[in-house]
Amino acid sequence: MKEQKVINGKTRATTGKGAARRMRKEGRLPAVMYDGQGKATMIEIDEVEFSKIYHLITESTLIDLKLDGKEDHVAFVKDIQYNIITDRVGHVDFYAVDPAKALHTKIPVRLTGSPEGIRLGGILEAGITDIMVECLPRDLPERCLVDVSKLELKHSIHVRDLKLGDKVKIHTSGDATIATLKYTKADIPVAAAEEPAAPAK
Repeated sequence: MKEQKVINGKTRATTGKGAARRMRKEGRLPAVMYDGQGKATMIEIDEVEFSKIYHLITESTLIDLKLDGKEDHVAFVKDIQYNIITDRVGHVDFYAVDPAKALHTKIPVRLTGSPEGIRLGGILEAGITDIMVECLPRDLPERCLVDVSKLELKHSIHVRDLKLGDKVKIHTSGDATIATLKYTKADIPVAAAEEPAAPAK
């Protein structure tokens, strides 16, 4: 079960650069929550609380956004303004989704493990880095981890080999390659390397 990431916030009426500077001095971050109809709600969140999950967030990470202690929203982090001079987040945009409506979105693919075939001179070649999926928000994986430790030389892992469960539908082509373990050019068997080319017709 994936860990739920929770952010507490409250609605705000003040806007502008001056108000934003005062919030940051008080340890709060100005933020905006957008919904599916494009409506924007001005909010503020705790800077320390957000900083704890900031580096764990991906494009497919869902946040449990609690506003004014009574409203629960399921949301993605749509945009983050980061100040490289102060090394602090300056503003956050959230995008709220309907928890009862299926999402069509991309999730990142990450390779794990070290293939057995590397000991025999193989080189791991990564393929696509994300896949398109469809599911309810509560079933959305933050990422797809693919174990390549048992991958053998001259073999590949394709999208059709992925197992994300019955609640997640994959829309990316099953023939798309996730990873391939190839010979290095120097390690191609001699017989294969010296095989004569077919005569021209």
